[in-house]
Amino acid sequence: MSKPWTPPKTKVELDAPARPSRIRRDPVPAEKPASLDKALWRQSQQWEIGLAIAGMILFALGIDAASYLFAGLISH
Repeated sequence: MSKPWTPPKTKVELDAPARPSRIRRDPVPAEKPASLDKALWRQSQQWEIGLAIAGMILFALGIDAASYLFAGLISH
């Protein structure tokens, strides 16, 4: 024989929390504006990326100039 049908519970019975949640919901207010001084900017990752890109461009221009000079010497 099967069990008799019982209606499902309408809500979960939970005890009240012992202490309030420790999850912070609001962001921490910034003490200073987001701008950086020059000393901090030169230590930042964006500064290093900019220097790396500038170095690659200068290196490519140097190779380009050397190849044009070499091609000019060979053609004469």
